[in-house]
Amino acid sequence: QVQLVESGGGLVQAGDSLRLSCAASGRTFSDYAMGWFRQAPGKEREFVGAISWGGSTYHADSVKGRFTISRDNAKNTVYLQMNSLKPDDTAVYYCVAYSRSYYYRGAKPDYWGQGTQVTVSS
Repeated sequence: QVQLVESGGGLVQAGDSLRLSCAASGRTFSDYAMGWFRQAPGKEREFVGAISWGGSTYHADSVKGRFTISRDNAKNTVYLQMNSLKPDDTAVYYCVAYSRSYYYRGAKPDYWGQGTQVTVSS
């Protein structure tokens, strides 16, 4: 079992930056690819990005060039650096873990955090 705790959400203005963190516990961190999803009000949950144990990253087209996912295996933590934020980025952001060390396109997460709210005002 893996426990995921997100932090770093908040209220910012359009154009600002924000960094989300997700601390993982319970199992060997390097066994898991990690990722982020988000869900805006009235919309389906959507993939934001993922990172394999070795550092290979994948980002959704909607955030590519603005968001960067990274991980620190020594700290059991994954990050989501969000730059040039837009009001459309307003959502609850969820940290996820996959029960494999590598991510592949379309993989379904096995563990979810509780989520952290990000609100971007115009």
